[in-house]
Parts: sequence; C-alpha cells; structure tokens
Amino acid sequence: MKGAMPWKHRWIGNPVLTFLGRLFFKSPANDFHCGLRAFQRDAFDRMELNATGMEFASEMVMKAAFAKMRVAEVPITLHKDGRSRRPHLRSWHDGWRHLRFMLLHCPMWLFFVPGAALLFGGIALQMRVAAGPFKVGIFGLESNTLVVSSLAIVLGMQLICFALFARIFAVTQGFLPPSRRLRVFESFFSLERGIWAGFAIGIVGLAELCHAVWIWRAAGFGPLPTTDTLRLVIPATTGIACGMQLIFASFLISILRLPHIR
Repeated sequence: MKGAMPWKHRWIGNPVLTFLGRLFFKSPANDFHCGLRAFQRDAFDRMELNATGMEFASEMVMKAAFAKMRVAEVPITLHKDGRSRRPHLRSWHDGWRHLRFMLLHCPMWLFFVPGAALLFGGIALQMRVAAGPFKVGIFGLESNTLVVSSLAIVLGMQLICFALFARIFAVTQGFLPPSRRLRVFESFFSLERGIWAGFAIGIVGLAELCHAVWIWRAAGFGPLPTTDTLRLVIPATTGIACGMQLIFASFLISILRLPHIR
C-alpha cells in the first residue's frame, strides 16, 4: 500500500541489499527483508542461525542458499504500520549491519574480486608503461604511473591472499560450506608448490634488479636517468615483494588447513 514503506527503504535500501544478496549468494529471493516467512522445523535447524540483530533476515536467506534449500515466494500486500510509537528501525545503521554481515560471509566479493581487478589491472598497466611512456587522451603515463601500478599489484595480491585465508578459515570452522573453487584450489595447492611459485617470481624480480645495478655500475655508481632506471627498479621490487608475499601466504594457508588435513 502507498506509504507503507519509507521511500529510502523501498527505492534504496531493500533493492540494493537484495541485489547484492542475490549476486553474492545466488539466492532466488526477490526481497531479502520481507518479515513474513514460513519454514519447516528441520529447515530452521539446518540453517543454524546465529544473528542477534536485524541482519537475522539476511542470514536466513543466505543460509538457505548455502544449504541449497527450495525457496518459494508468495506475493503479499504491505500495509502501513498501525503502531503509534516511533519505528525502532535506524535506516543507515541497520542497512550497514546487513551489508557488513553479507560481506563477511562472502570472501569472494569482499576480497577476491577487487583483488583480482587490482592485480591484473596493475600488471597490464605496469607492463605497458615499462615498455615506454604513452598517452591516454590528455594524460601522459610515465614512471610515476609505475608506482601506482606497483601499489595496485601488491594490494591486489594481498586481497587475493585474504580471500583464500578467509574462505579456508570459514570452511574449516563451519561458517561457510565448501565451494567447488576451493576444492579445485586445494586439489593442486601444496606448501611446496606455493614456495616454489613465490621463489620463481622473486628470482625474476631479483634478476631484473641485478640488471639495474649492473647499469648503475657501468655508470660508475653515479646519477642515472631516473625515468629509465625506474622502469627496471619498480617492476623488479614489485616482483620480489609479491614473491615473498606468496611464500609466506602459502605457510599461513597450510596452517589454516591443519585441522582439515588431520
């Protein structure tokens, strides 16, 4: 009915949070926050609901999706609240609680997706700028852009590692169900492979850094053209940092998997 729902709930909060919930958890629900719900006792027990606040509504839909339960929707008419007291909802505060709860249960979108975008975008940009300066419209991209791309690569690598840490921890503790992607990762991952991969990346970076030092030596260890040198030094140090990061991340992944391995 007209006026039954505040405009910011109807046009902002509910549509945005429902869209994100459907995207994150592949749920068929078209309204994550409808309060009129019915379920069987065994379904309720299987969901193992733990939320203590407003996010209970989102948790129920999320965990039904995790358990691959059948969800059906029946249209209803929302009437105006007949109570005389002020609504107990705090729109922005409660909306943030729902969003926070969903993000904490979805390491893929919280960490992996932005991390992959930063990592591969940074690699592509760094490779292009390392080959030589170029322009995009009125913007000239030179050695300073290498610093930005290096930041994107390192941050992206860290976020991808966080995604793996969070997912493995959540699965081993029973917060999230095992996923096909995680099973594929665990089928080929080992501590030794992670160490060797990080070592290989670090060696490539170290070789490039040695090349830069060799050029510096040829110049008598004096001043060098900053732009040309940075095209070697920044990718080299980025590679070394990512290699070391991968090695230590492999150790932490192995630690998190210890309960699962036993």
